[in-house]
Amino acid sequence: MTNPRRFTFLLLDRFTMLPFTAAIEPLRLANRQAGQQLYTWRLVGPAGDRAVCSNGTALALDGGLAMDGPPPSRDEVVLVCGGTEIAREATRPVMAWLRRMARGGAQIGALCTGSWVLAEAGLLDGRKATIHWENHDGFAEAYPQVDLFRSVFVHDGNRLTAAGGTSAIDLMLHLIAEAHGDALAADVADQMLHTAIRTDQDRQRLSIPTRIGVRHPRLAAVIARMEANLEEPISPAQLATDAGMSTRQLERLFRRYLNRSPKRYYMETRLARARNLLMQTELSIIEIALASGFSSPSHFSKCYRAQYGSTPYRERGTSAPATQSA
Repeated sequence: MTNPRRFTFLLLDRFTMLPFTAAIEPLRLANRQAGQQLYTWRLVGPAGDRAVCSNGTALALDGGLAMDGPPPSRDEVVLVCGGTEIAREATRPVMAWLRRMARGGAQIGALCTGSWVLAEAGLLDGRKATIHWENHDGFAEAYPQVDLFRSVFVHDGNRLTAAGGTSAIDLMLHLIAEAHGDALAADVADQMLHTAIRTDQDRQRLSIPTRIGVRHPRLAAVIARMEANLEEPISPAQLATDAGMSTRQLERLFRRYLNRSPKRYYMETRLARARNLLMQTELSIIEIALASGFSSPSHFSKCYRAQYGSTPYRERGTSAPATQSA
């Protein structure tokens, strides 16, 4: 009988429940299916007594972040469970504790937005990693030293990151298979009714046809080009030419299936990216405008207000420059 491997879950305030439970349940089921204790786990957090997740549920913790506690084992895995407003959770005590665990040889990982805290602590510098797609653009701008991927999970040496949601199941099945074989991982997946085990090559988001509810190859190809070129938008005429159709045909295609013009759809996509950057980063308004394909803050502010009913400055609770209308 092998010594059980310990997982330590660091539950930050307002952590997301789904990826946490998706990570801990495969460990329980692996023990059950194997008929022996392969894994143990503990829950810790900055508060020391309990952690409250984003849906309001409170969980009792096994302890806090004592810096004078026993040193971590090289067989230990630490997983940071993040959620909403993650930037404020990257506190000095949290980062100091994580660095201590890393120095002690523990494998360090993160679920959902927990990758943000690892990056802020410098524990993902020069590493491959992933984060929830909604946070991808802001993370990429804030931490260019991290090699960021859009896959469901990434395993880079002694660093583990899962994008959130059910991707934690796939990461844990990957670790179970690595340690105890594919057959046990498959048994665990069967118990969870997880019928398609994803790998680190699978991407997070649904395909474009599934997302928009339309299976039209040309339309999907044009939207993919739009999403890949938000910082430097491509003109509708060029998009049409590259798709092998006229501008009028492209216009009709978008009107028929999406009830908006290509220009409007492109604008909405760029503004959605800008809003993510606005909410998740400390980038200036002009930096966000340029990163979203707008030539000036004033044009960006005007378009943003038309879409969301408020200016970027008001969303952030700041004032616009005196020379610019808000």
